[in-house]
Amino acid sequence: MGVRFKGWGIAVPDRIVTNDELSKTLDTSDEWITERTGIRERRIGGSAKSLGVLAGQRAMDDAGVTAGDIDFLVLATTTPDRIAPATAPMIANELGLTCPAMDVNAACSGFMYAVRTAYGLLETGNKRILVIGAEHLSRWVDWSDRNMAVLLADGAGATVLEYDANQTDLMSFCLGADGAAADLLTCEHGGFFQMNGREIFRRAVRVVVDSSEKAMATAGITADDLSLVIPHQANIRIIQAATQRLGIEMERAVVVLDRYGNTSSASIPLAFDDARKNGRIKPGEYALLTGFGAGLTWASAVVRWS
Repeated sequence: MGVRFKGWGIAVPDRIVTNDELSKTLDTSDEWITERTGIRERRIGGSAKSLGVLAGQRAMDDAGVTAGDIDFLVLATTTPDRIAPATAPMIANELGLTCPAMDVNAACSGFMYAVRTAYGLLETGNKRILVIGAEHLSRWVDWSDRNMAVLLADGAGATVLEYDANQTDLMSFCLGADGAAADLLTCEHGGFFQMNGREIFRRAVRVVVDSSEKAMATAGITADDLSLVIPHQANIRIIQAATQRLGIEMERAVVVLDRYGNTSSASIPLAFDDARKNGRIKPGEYALLTGFGAGLTWASAVVRWS
């Protein structure tokens, strides 16, 4: 079976918050944040719904499809607008969709979990799936906590996946979860995001490397065959450590966290869209999409761009 990416779209809030602005209220500095995270600025505002609607519409426009062409909407989000109902049906309504719609929460692995879910839906007879990763993380940030306030941001990215009988963009997947590590990155009802940064770093590098190697093996390629690595945009040091262990030069990694910060399930589509718009991936070339998130979850996939 073949599945192709037919269109992409992103949405980020207009409000830009720089490191210098944060340093006015936090015991930090632009130099400290940039050195430890790679983030220089982030976008703040909107909601999972509003950002998801805009990214979804742009993806549909890019794919040349209308609301009636979409058979299913899968929204990846850690920050739904409400506990209930799910945000996906509200986004579907705004887009004029009449198809099924549901949320998927796998934290920062969410977009790849949603893509894998869409792949399965296409296997069962659907023709086109709209996949969106949308986050309003700033709503759940304690802005006096310099460890989290400098990291998290808002944004959305979307893609239209379409069944194709003759070729495929998705060559392999490797997904996983370890609930024993659930307390390392949490956000309780009515609370704020909290993280054991040191342990998350250690485990994140390990699961990204392991799942990436398994995804490449399943696809029948090696790291040398990759044109790009499109990682979850959590922290530049995690990206550097993972690519080094995979034997991949940083020049092949797509990095947009300097502009967008950590947008959880929106980060991989934001990075993929950037690579596509800048001509960094060409037909026939391979890209590795890989990420990790609270849960602990992880997800990697090999794409052959068509």
